[in-house]
Amino acid sequence: MKSSKLLCGALTLVGLMASPVWAKDWTTIRIGSEGAYPPFNYFNTDGELVGFDIDIGKALCEKMNAKCSFVSQDWDGMIPALLSGKYDVILASMSITEERRKQVDFTDPYYKAALTFVGAADRKYPDLSPKALEDMSLGALSASTQAEFLQANYPDSDVRLYRTQDEVNLDLINGRLDLQVSDLFPMLDWVTNSEDGTCCQLVGNPITDPQYAGEGTGMAVRQEDDELRDKLNAALAEIVSDGTYKAINAKYFPINIYDMK
Repeated sequence: MKSSKLLCGALTLVGLMASPVWAKDWTTIRIGSEGAYPPFNYFNTDGELVGFDIDIGKALCEKMNAKCSFVSQDWDGMIPALLSGKYDVILASMSITEERRKQVDFTDPYYKAALTFVGAADRKYPDLSPKALEDMSLGALSASTQAEFLQANYPDSDVRLYRTQDEVNLDLINGRLDLQVSDLFPMLDWVTNSEDGTCCQLVGNPITDPQYAGEGTGMAVRQEDDELRDKLNAALAEIVSDGTYKAINAKYFPINIYDMK
């Protein structure tokens, strides 16, 4: 009799755990971003996390009627922190790649992606082939698709990886790097709109190989969080259709980065 009561109690607990009461309703969402990748995500002079990614996140949360908070995280720990539960979404200009899909799920792309070489403004770089750059120092952000690009295509160059994009930029400014590879849009903003960026220029054609530029830039969620991914996709479609996305885009870029048209 006692064992039957215990069994019934256990079954009741299992039933409760499987019921919708225990499901996440996603009215409260934690969003992870880096804070070191202007104009997409960075800290302003008041120590607030701001930028294109943050504005997009706030607009999505408004459409989902969700209360959102933002959490800063170093780039190389971004996916591990998501998987450990530090936050629920990565919104940090992360390229969608097959390698990352082994660990996380992605939303639809919220902007197109391309990579670019960046070099000193007073130098000429007529040839960007692996042979031509084999004796040069090339920099990139660690654990990034641009790092993968350099390591795969320039094995005989001095490839140097950095914890933050600011560190890459600083070594290029100070002549400790010959070239760097980074995402096109933040570099375009850097060389045209910042005092530090006057040192440098975009070099060569944009790198659009999907193996490195990915299928676009998406928001990453845990693989079991299908409902959250679907809610984000629906909200993204809504801000694109009602003009909210266009208004945010215009604050930061002279071109439409959603579809590059």
